[in-house]
Amino acid sequence: MRSPRLSLFFFWLSLFLAPAVRAAPQDGPPNILFLFADDQRADTIAALGNGLIQTPNLDKLTHSSVSFRRAYMQGGNNAATCIPSRAMLLSGRSLAGIDEKLLRDPTWPEAFSTAGYTTFASGKWHNGDASLPKCFQIARSMFTGGMANPMNAPLRQLENGKLTQAVKSSKHACEVFADEAIQFLQAHKAGPFLCYLPFDAPHDPHIVPSDFPIQYDPAKIPLPPNFLAEHPFDNGEMKIRDEVLLPTPRTPEAIRQMLADYYRYISYLDTQIGRVLDALAASPFAKNTIVVFSADSGVARGSHGLIGKQNLYEHSIRVPLLISGPGIAKDATSDAMCYLFDVFPTLGALCKVAGPATSEGRDFSATLHDPTQPGRPTLQFAYKDVQRAVCDGEWKLIHYPKIDRTQLFHLKTDPQETQDLSADPAQASHISRLRPLLQPNP
Repeated sequence: MRSPRLSLFFFWLSLFLAPAVRAAPQDGPPNILFLFADDQRADTIAALGNGLIQTPNLDKLTHSSVSFRRAYMQGGNNAATCIPSRAMLLSGRSLAGIDEKLLRDPTWPEAFSTAGYTTFASGKWHNGDASLPKCFQIARSMFTGGMANPMNAPLRQLENGKLTQAVKSSKHACEVFADEAIQFLQAHKAGPFLCYLPFDAPHDPHIVPSDFPIQYDPAKIPLPPNFLAEHPFDNGEMKIRDEVLLPTPRTPEAIRQMLADYYRYISYLDTQIGRVLDALAASPFAKNTIVVFSADSGVARGSHGLIGKQNLYEHSIRVPLLISGPGIAKDATSDAMCYLFDVFPTLGALCKVAGPATSEGRDFSATLHDPTQPGRPTLQFAYKDVQRAVCDGEWKLIHYPKIDRTQLFHLKTDPQETQDLSADPAQASHISRLRPLLQPNP
């Protein structure tokens, strides 16, 4: 039995040590929680101006973040644009330089691991089995396909450096991915972490649990401002899988129903994101974690007479990008232009992690502290060998080399890209100025 004096000593010792123990997760390099959606348009968050959709958790994150209005994926060399998009994100390489299998070059998750971070992933992995254990130390419930019914998606575990055989999930895959992230946050004890959560929503098929309460009435869904029954010309990719999801010409009724299903899926994803954010808030890491939300691409869903993402219009290449965390401005927006492959170099700068020598992305951490800071002066885009584009923030030129057709849009006055000014002699100088910036492989 301890003496009163010894008990008093241990009491004061516990009071002295406890704050240090509690504060430890808040010390040292920031943690990262990276939430990544699949095919989510930039205009599908209520807090950013969509008056119809219900996204309360993304709204809350928006109010604590810098929201980038001009964040983009750069394009793709194949119709499954999520593959190159994710490869660019994780490697920091541009479209011209990526290895889509992520085996040739070191990646940013590897750099974080080398710097002492625990790296964890759960969700969609579309860049080949071999690169997953190369990139992440822990990977749980991974969906390694392109698309599936999310109610019984085949999921795999990383064990002893290899992926197990797939087992079909017993509930919605997004819920499983959220469960895995929550368990990781609850189990993690020491050292900084990178928790990467690439959801497979809201990629089609737009399936959510039947008892999910949020519904959208198609009759009340407005058509996109740039809705067309048909695209005005063959853009080089008119018969890809995405474009045959609905018959042509597109009818307002079919597009409204598709948008109602799409919005419902985004609201369901928002619910799962909310669960993860709540778990982070309840963890010891809440005050020292950078949270990122973005998506691998947008998607047309009736805009310009298109359904998919195999085009270079704003609705398909512009993505949401929210970043919050210690020292980052709150409830702020930025018009700084950036690519998705700039995000990890920026996180590396914030976390003092040296990135791969092959990374081409730029650090825009200054914009996170002062959202008025500029981003890239121009952006270049490409889709296969059939579409090229360049944007200087105000003007955007799209060229279709196979048919030698050009479109010119003044994004400041026409953000929906409905008025092609390429035939206006008064705008010829913009075409001659921008055309040299169109490169075969940006």
